[in-house]
Amino acid sequence: MRVWICLAATLFSAGAALAASTEADFKNALAAAAAAEQDAGAVKNQWIPTEQALAAARKAAAAGDFDTAVVEAKHAEALAKASIAQAKEQQSAWRAGVIR
Repeated sequence: MRVWICLAATLFSAGAALAASTEADFKNALAAAAAAEQDAGAVKNQWIPTEQALAAARKAAAAGDFDTAVVEAKHAEALAKASIAQAKEQQSAWRAGVIR
């Protein structure tokens, strides 16, 4: 029984080590988020929550918490992409509100 418990504990800790984010993971996630935010700026639809998520990601990375930093950077990227989708949708949706 002890062997199984030790084996399970070893596998669990190895899996946890593999799941931990690194500084390189953060830099990749931040680069993707920054690129998406730049694209959102190009369509003139940047959201404040995106900026807040980017700031939280940078703050977590500065504290050495790369797991949180990666999560926040990916959240910022998702927000930026949503703002781009909103801008594209609104380019034609305004026509439906015009009284004819």
